[in-house]
Formats: sequence, structure tokens, C-alpha cells
Amino acid sequence: MAKILIGGAGGAPSEGVIKSLLLSEKHEEIIGMGSVPSDLVLSAAKRKYVIPYANTTEYKDELLKLLRYEKPDLIHFQNDLEIYHASLIRDDIMETGTKLFMPSHDVIDTCVHKWDSWLAFKKAGVTVPENIFINCEEDLRRAFKELGDEDGKIWLRANDLGGGGMGSIPTNDYNMAKAWIDRYKGWGNFIAAGMLTSRTVTWLSIWYEGELICAQTRKRTGWIHGNRSASGVTGVTKVGTTCSDDQVTGIAEKTIRAVDSKPHGIFGVDMTYDKNGIPNPTEINISRFFTTILFFTKAGLNMPVIFKDLALYGEKPELKKKINPLPDGLMWLRAMDREPMLATHEELESLISHVG
Repeated sequence: MAKILIGGAGGAPSEGVIKSLLLSEKHEEIIGMGSVPSDLVLSAAKRKYVIPYANTTEYKDELLKLLRYEKPDLIHFQNDLEIYHASLIRDDIMETGTKLFMPSHDVIDTCVHKWDSWLAFKKAGVTVPENIFINCEEDLRRAFKELGDEDGKIWLRANDLGGGGMGSIPTNDYNMAKAWIDRYKGWGNFIAAGMLTSRTVTWLSIWYEGELICAQTRKRTGWIHGNRSASGVTGVTKVGTTCSDDQVTGIAEKTIRAVDSKPHGIFGVDMTYDKNGIPNPTEINISRFFTTILFFTKAGLNMPVIFKDLALYGEKPELKKKINPLPDGLMWLRAMDREPMLATHEELESLISHVG
């Protein structure tokens, strides 16, 4: 029986993957590791190991020690920080006999740094909002002057290793923007961008040595606890809905090819629509599934199983459609401390009572 080790076990991004893998007909043994014991103990993994954070000096030795002890056939990570640092020691990982299924480190490095990925998108002719790297106060003043919308508003965000909208804020107030960057010690690590709309869509895909294996599109309706975030963005989808759009697919593929001529692994393109109705890529979530991946699994597309079957056995899935195989309009409803619900709009309406 093959053995798979999942990083970040207990956290929502990894548990969706673990629960999906546990549905595999091959019944691989799923082991978890993580750096937060209170999360880790909640994991559905068979065994659970505490490991230092990936950006510490202890991480490499402790990870390799665990790999030599458990001897997993495959290891997979579910957050940018660990993906980046594990990628740096990929040769050491593979020397233990454990497989990795991820893009080259150059691709990962580009994708986890938003400025580098924006440059790659722009160079490839992908429609993206203008960006200015904020090294100093003069850059910030220029950003308001050149990028502000009709209300004078710009979008600020951190450049590196931050998911879930970390450090992001929309503002038309220079003093607030300066204070925000000061608070994060972000001079030389923040980017200003032109404003987009609130409409977002994500195109999640798996590739194998340049071949697209499968892809599914999902639009998002709101963020959980978005009203408690300065930007309104938390990275935690409240309602996700399957959809299909040839324009989205074309832009997503062009975006991925902008960073990798021979894609290999997981590429999730986050896009936000501009005022002209064109989806603009804001980032590629590289080498990881999004947090709500269990949505697709429950709907009938188990992408983590497809991923591990490719990585471990070289097996490709039998799908009637590679792109958007799920029907449009399936909804995944989420809330704190509640099991998510898979439903159609019609099913949702039937569950709601009306007066009169």
C-alpha cells in the first residue's frame, strides 16, 4: 500500500485534500504533518506529526528525519510558504525516495512573488491592471496619481508568500496607505495596483509534462468574514459555484503559459474582472489545491486523486471533458463550524420558507 504525506494537516486547505484522498479506491495510507498542534489533532490523517514552520532553520532536518522514518511514496504541500521552502530542498526530499509532483523552482518562485508573476503576465500580453512597486513614499504618491480610479482609490498588497489577501487594502487616502505599509514594515515589499471590480473567478488545473489533464472553473460569491477584513478579502470562499466560460479558459491557459512553457503540477489561476468585463489574473496559486477542493470532489471530480494517480502510477483519468467536466450551477455553501453543503440554486430555494 502506497503512503502519502500531506503538509499543513488539520488546516482547511489540507483537510479538503486529505478527505478527497481518503475516497480513493486504491486506499493509500494518508499521513499528516503540521506546525500547529491544535490544528493537527483535528486532521483526518491516520498519523500526525508536528514539524517546525517551513521558514525556520530546523525545518529541513526535521522534515528529512520524518521522511526517512515514515518512507512516504509521495509528499504534497498546501501553503505557499511550505511549497516555496520545500521546493528549495527538493533534491534532498527525493533522495529519501519520496516523490514530488510540482513545477520547477523557478516557476514556483515566480508565482509566489506577485510582482514577478505580474511582470510575466504583462510580458505575455495578458490583460492585467497596472502595478507599481512601492519602495518609498514617492512611489506611493505616484501610485495614487497614476493608478487611482474615479474615486482616487488604489489596491495595495504584499508582494510575497501571502495568501488570503494578506496585507491587502483598497484606499484613496495617502496617509492611511502610508500607515498601512508602515504597520507591515512593507516598504520594498508592497505593490500598488489599479482597482478591479468585486467579481472573481478561479480556474484550477492539473498538468503533466506540458499536457493539460483536467481543469474546472469556479466563481466566488463573497468571502467568509469579509466584513472583518480591511480589504473585504479573506481568501476563505463563502459560496463557490461551478461555471464555464471560454474566455476564462483562454486567459487562464495563456496566464499559465506565461510562467511555464511546459506546465507540470497544479496551477490555480485567480482572476478578477475589470470594468470592461475582462477577467484579469491576479495570481497563480502554484502547486496547491484551493481550500474548497472538497467541493469538486463531492460534485464528482476528485482532483487530489487524479493528482496522486499521476504522481504515483502515471495514470491519467478517463474524463468525457478535460475542461469543466462538472455541470454549471453547482453551489458549495460554507460557514464557520458547519459542514459545507453541495446544492443547486433550485435545491437551495426549496429549503427556504416564505411568508404568505
